[in-house]
Amino acid sequence: MTIHEWVQAFTMQLKAVPLLEWIGVGFGVAEVLLARANKIALYPCGIIAVVISTYIFFHAGLYAESALNLYYFIMSVYGWWFWINRKNHTAPAISRSTKQDWIITVAIVVIAFALLYTVLINFTDSTVPIADAWVSATAWAGMWLLAKRRIENWILLNISNAFAIPLLLYKELPLYAALTLFLFIIAVLGYIDWNKKLKQQTHAPAVE
Repeated sequence: MTIHEWVQAFTMQLKAVPLLEWIGVGFGVAEVLLARANKIALYPCGIIAVVISTYIFFHAGLYAESALNLYYFIMSVYGWWFWINRKNHTAPAISRSTKQDWIITVAIVVIAFALLYTVLINFTDSTVPIADAWVSATAWAGMWLLAKRRIENWILLNISNAFAIPLLLYKELPLYAALTLFLFIIAVLGYIDWNKKLKQQTHAPAVE
């Protein structure tokens, strides 16, 4: 696809995006920005984004993508619960992943990838089952780390984003590729911000 064709496809897709989808994307972006700022409002924004995305994907016939959003919904609810149940509802301390966290993270990636790949090749007409499964599996792991307030969540989410951008371009979805690039940049800034805050938490416990 030439640059001119890419711009044309981008413009056409932009004009075709319904209002509900823009609202869903808007709340999704708000979730990332709030996560970067370490604000609890990231969770209600994330839940709204997930609910809207689930509806859109289901009615578009993307049943696997719609089902995957249930995981994001659960992780958002868990993260919100984890936060508000702290004393004084203060923001949970940011921390680095422990050895156990990494074991769980790797397990999530491996199990999710195997499960998604199996479903995609056996029950869908996906032409990119490996890439699709990998993008989703690493995103699942990143969301789990985000719920636990582990700084490495940004790394896992950006591994997912890095593979998602060319995948979306291959599927001729330039708008979503551009949005994913934006999320990639935000995640990099989020990691930098969290790293600074982590260094300031000299009196906070390493792990909650």
